[in-house]
Amino acid sequence: MKIVLNTNIYFSLMKPDSSASHLFSFLNTEFIAPTQLKSELNRHKEECLLKSGLSRQEFDMRMDAIEAKINFHEVSKYRKFLQRAIKELFDPEDSPFVALALSIGALVWSNDPHLKKQKLVEVFSTKELIDKMIKDEI
Repeated sequence: MKIVLNTNIYFSLMKPDSSASHLFSFLNTEFIAPTQLKSELNRHKEECLLKSGLSRQEFDMRMDAIEAKINFHEVSKYRKFLQRAIKELFDPEDSPFVALALSIGALVWSNDPHLKKQKLVEVFSTKELIDKMIKDEI
């Protein structure tokens, strides 16, 4: 199984005691994300640092460890799917995640309820993935 990480999930991974962090460590899957996700975290780093409860050094170490488990893809990998994703989505900023998932046949992990309204790719929340893991479906 391949899972594309949405921004809200990626940010929650920076908090060690979050449900997303625990799930991330247990899932035996390929995690994927658009490269732009790294710059998004850098733009919101101070806020994420504050919410994580980690020191700056611990946060940077955690970020490096998490990014080592994610295969990041440049826009060239999914460019031809972007227009299709943009047309289907309420928020065009989510289009890289849907387009990337379309390009590689993956699902999207996101806690954004509006992403479930599109019909191009499957979207699962943290709770839904935990439920699937408990039922041994993933």
